[in-house]
Amino acid sequence: MNKLIAVLAGVVAAASLAGAAGAQEKLVVAGYGGSFEDTMRKEVFPPFEKKHNVKIDFVAGNSTNTIARLQAQKSNQEIDVAIVDDGPMYQAIALGFCAPIQGLPTDDLYPTARYKDDKAVGIGIVATGLMYNKKAFAEKGWAAPTSWTDLADPKFKKLVVIPPLNNTYGLYTVVEFAREGGGGEKNIDPGFTAFKDKINPNVLVYEPSPGKMTELFQSGQAVIGVWGTARAKALSDTGFPVGFVYPKEGAYALLASVCPVAKTKTSPLAQEFVRHLLTPEIQMKLAVDGGFGPVNRKTEIKDDVNVPMPIGKRAADLIVVDWDTINANREAWNKRWTREIER
Repeated sequence: MNKLIAVLAGVVAAASLAGAAGAQEKLVVAGYGGSFEDTMRKEVFPPFEKKHNVKIDFVAGNSTNTIARLQAQKSNQEIDVAIVDDGPMYQAIALGFCAPIQGLPTDDLYPTARYKDDKAVGIGIVATGLMYNKKAFAEKGWAAPTSWTDLADPKFKKLVVIPPLNNTYGLYTVVEFAREGGGGEKNIDPGFTAFKDKINPNVLVYEPSPGKMTELFQSGQAVIGVWGTARAKALSDTGFPVGFVYPKEGAYALLASVCPVAKTKTSPLAQEFVRHLLTPEIQMKLAVDGGFGPVNRKTEIKDDVNVPMPIGKRAADLIVVDWDTINANREAWNKRWTREIER
């Protein structure tokens, strides 16, 4: 009888171990919504989930939303991997939300993709410039835009859409107009003045949602706006007649970035997933489907005829802003924006 009990106990223990070994782990990834989320769910997550027997829960939101979630959960982080723009990523690192990345393929990465102490890494380069409706422009007999100052052209009254200042695309636009007025990151006043006096009359809405931005163009309510190559390419891929311009004054670099979240119980799969995003295969997916310029130099891609990709000289010529100055002032700027511009 004792022998039988021992055998049964062994069987139960073996079954328990087999169940534990086969149990599916969960990984929580936070990142952009819209077309980026579609690419992640269709192209990026499935091979990783299959290889590692893991279920990825995706929390969609813009960079500001993701940073806010990290701050709200700082005593008990739920997010394992965070994907945000470069500016907010500097904030996340400063606030201690990012753990150093292990096993980065440093020899394969462009230097611009790396952060200090490898606490984050870029996964794609996005150019911020002017997007316009080529069909609408042709019907009106308008030439394609060439300059940031075209946003202030009176013929675009209530036809312009720009994300708000708390969005990186909107922030870059304010910085650019500050520079046009003799200021810049350290003197933002000319940017606010330009928006109040020249740009506001043309703005239909300051729209933060990628989905709503797309709708405004598709419905014909907007014909020109500020956006990134990744979003513009996603819209172009639907068949919409998108034109994208690198303004003559320069387009701005946005580095979509990722970090494993620093937490007491860190999943080793968080590190693995970060490395997964940097492989040439996934970099290709993010380029073809997401419009990101690759950060892995081994990735081979073709340019896009409708939305020129931030690769080669175009990538090298992108403007990089002073994030230290911006992040030190951004909260005050956001309040000023609400008070003076988007009332």
